[in-house]
Amino acid sequence: MRITAKQVLTAQAVVVGGLALVVLVREMPGIVREIRIWRMVGLGTGSRPPR
Repeated sequence: MRITAKQVLTAQAVVVGGLALVVLVREMPGIVREIRIWRMVGLGTGSRPPR
């Protein structure tokens, strides 16, 4: 059985995508916390009143 270059690239893309998804899921509580802090400080896009 031969493995083609396309199959190798597909497998690599699946592994990298899976790892990225795992990191995103693990870091989600910290990301949500940071967004809340940014909104309290006034760095969020929707927190400023229109001029």
